[in-house]
Amino acid sequence: MKNLSLEYLVRQPKSKVENAPLIILLHGYGSNEEDLFSFAEELPDSMLVISVRAPLSMGFGSYAWYTIHFETNDANKFSDIPEAKQALHKIGIFIGEIISEYKVDRDNVFLFGFSQGTILSIAYALNNPDKIRHVIALSGYVNSELLNKDVGISNFHDLDFFVSHGAVDQVIPVIWARKTPGFLNNLGIKNSYQEYAVGHGVAPQNFYDLNDWIKERI
Repeated sequence: MKNLSLEYLVRQPKSKVENAPLIILLHGYGSNEEDLFSFAEELPDSMLVISVRAPLSMGFGSYAWYTIHFETNDANKFSDIPEAKQALHKIGIFIGEIISEYKVDRDNVFLFGFSQGTILSIAYALNNPDKIRHVIALSGYVNSELLNKDVGISNFHDLDFFVSHGAVDQVIPVIWARKTPGFLNNLGIKNSYQEYAVGHGVAPQNFYDLNDWIKERI
């Protein structure tokens, strides 16, 4: 699409709205912008849907936000932290570009992540609660190493999370995800947590539930 800092796909609002709610889709490791964009036509008509391609090419149409160390069972060592922080910086720049380029409701911005995209969506929202209103966090977890040191004193009054995970996820253990609601609760952040009988993927019921959740917030 238009020459911004990251490659992306766009679905314009299907209904006439002056300032559309914005939803930005961040795919997982080894995928690309077409993956989550497959949901675009089912998302609410009033939304501007942006699906972003991660910056690190793995070849053959696969991309990553940062390197993952699959050999470890330690959540704190799973991600390349310097690369992940660079990705967060790039996501912040890109969000600003999208808001400047399109007519959107700056007070109703959604981040929708899967796996690696979820880890970054959570971190970006917690570090920038003035810029994000809602987070859909699928098959990921909170990586505290990506959070600002003063995250606990931020104002999260308007932040809201939909969190889900596969009960038999073979890539990111569900035990990592089960810590997310408690973490958010301790910060006073509204959240909903669901598990589905799938592995590292999105069950149909998972999408129906998150889509209903979105519709209630636009």
